[in-house]
Amino acid sequence: MSAITNHLPTAELQALDAAHHMHPFTAGAELAEKGARVITSAQGVTLTDSEGEQILDAMAGLWCVNIGYGRTELAEAAARQMNQLPYYNTFFQTTHVPAIALAKRLAELVPGDLNHVFFANSGSEANDTNIRLVRHYWASKDKPDKKIIISRHNAYHGSTIGGASLGGMGAMHAQGGLPIPYIAYIDEPNWYQDGGELSPYEFGLERARQLEQKIAELGEDKVAAFIAEPVQGAGGVIIPPDSYWPQIQRICDAHEILLVVDEVICGFGRTGNWFGSDTYAIRPDIMTLAKGLSSGYAPIGASVVSDEIADTIANAGDFNHGYTYSGHPVSAAVALENLRILDEEGIVDKVRKETAPYVAKKWAELADHPLVGEAAIVGLVGSLALTPDKSARAPFAADKGTVGLVCRDFCFANNLVMRHVGDRMIISPPLIISETEIDLMMERVVMSLDQTLARIKSEGLYISGRSKTS
Repeated sequence: MSAITNHLPTAELQALDAAHHMHPFTAGAELAEKGARVITSAQGVTLTDSEGEQILDAMAGLWCVNIGYGRTELAEAAARQMNQLPYYNTFFQTTHVPAIALAKRLAELVPGDLNHVFFANSGSEANDTNIRLVRHYWASKDKPDKKIIISRHNAYHGSTIGGASLGGMGAMHAQGGLPIPYIAYIDEPNWYQDGGELSPYEFGLERARQLEQKIAELGEDKVAAFIAEPVQGAGGVIIPPDSYWPQIQRICDAHEILLVVDEVICGFGRTGNWFGSDTYAIRPDIMTLAKGLSSGYAPIGASVVSDEIADTIANAGDFNHGYTYSGHPVSAAVALENLRILDEEGIVDKVRKETAPYVAKKWAELADHPLVGEAAIVGLVGSLALTPDKSARAPFAADKGTVGLVCRDFCFANNLVMRHVGDRMIISPPLIISETEIDLMMERVVMSLDQTLARIKSEGLYISGRSKTS
């Protein structure tokens, strides 16, 4: 039998999964012993597993299902395109209507003069593309030594070799001989963790000015670009102080440094505007898109570049880069339908005006919980910093992530998908979540926090590791 139905017993599905399926970012042997939870269907913000349990997905899959599950319009758009033109490439001086239409629509949506789109299949691939674009651009401007791209520690820009190198996560760099050459890093704008006695405003300036210091250290003639997420997502939903982005923009403008803004998570309504760049008044030279571009219904990513960059590269001969599925017609058709729904149903406006304020009020109340040191949120992406000592903003004495994992497991047992990054708990629900569903989400969040607190107290884990000034 070549197909597997959802009617097999869960234990059999788990055994088959363990025997043949290698999971991303997972300890395979540990999962095989435990058994994966098998998701069989979804509707709106709710997942259903093979045991019939209803799970509230407060992570929108992997930050991506912005319009929610079960929108048949996207399935119908995919079917129409498959019947008309299931595939063709855009390599050999050819194109097709879905790629043309989607590139035009993106040029209309993104800010500034970002009018040119290079398609990929994921955010990781788009950021790999950005490495090539940035370096080829400067070489085409007779400045081939401008190769270094500056990123941030704890940033996430994908898991390909290039994307993981752009990211600043040590655990990823420890596997596979990363990072690649000509990547440098500055510290992240994480006031809660690193701010000490500085005010958030002062700290934002200090962290932004590290970019200027790093450019001076490396040499402006060697630095090609700075890449950053408007809000660091997989790093724990690190929301920068208000002083941060204006300084970053000033520094890039002053030093002939391209600004690459990774909107893979923040894009398409997540922060209450179409893009995080709108929320923080950022003017990118290149913007990375994926995830919410198709609401996860089909794999697609994109690099959207300025007129200046596109014109320079267009006049420099062949750009020897691309993917078999760049601008895949089915993915492009699905993305177009997704963008239509976001626009015509006013989903982004509703997030900004109604849903985000409703969530923000309830989220802020979680700061009163004895386990929560910070409750940060912008739009519909938020985090809780777990701590044994609020006044000191202290970590736990246990290994980082120990308590976060306990809380994550309670969430999942309570039919709530809330992710942990270290000892921060994060949410990023579908943008169409209702007030009733928000209330249910919050009930399960509080229940999971209460259970976590009881567990870590009983196991002697409710112990401070250091003070905020240590």
